[in-house]
Amino acid sequence: MQNTDNRLNNTWWALRVLFGFVPIAAGLDKFFNLLTNWEAYLNPVATRIVPVSPVTFMHVVGVIEIIAGIVVLSHFTKLGAYVVTAWLVAIALNLLVMGKFLDVAVRDLGLAVAAFSLAQLTAIREESTSTVRMRATQPVPARS
Repeated sequence: MQNTDNRLNNTWWALRVLFGFVPIAAGLDKFFNLLTNWEAYLNPVATRIVPVSPVTFMHVVGVIEIIAGIVVLSHFTKLGAYVVTAWLVAIALNLLVMGKFLDVAVRDLGLAVAAFSLAQLTAIREESTSTVRMRATQPVPARS
């Protein structure tokens, strides 16, 4: 059982690091466009709904991504992982509706499943930790 626990723990850490640091890096890059021209991925409908320039829109997106990554790395990993899941689905839907970058949409849906898996693993870890705490605080029955 110990080996299984270690593998799950290693998987949890790998996903936590991935969904902590990648959104932070992508969010920061919304200000610098070193990785790509992020505005190319923005559906023009989005800037009609939210009447700001594409640059401003992407800066707001960047801030949200940075916050989501920080939340994943904080004590609120499960919440952050659910936020990242929803965010990745929203990005994929944006691309699908736009009819462009369908390969990125498929990749982001796969990443959304992985972020959801992180949230679920975190829930299991939290339940396991609370069960161990409950056992530790229960009185030991007296021997007869």
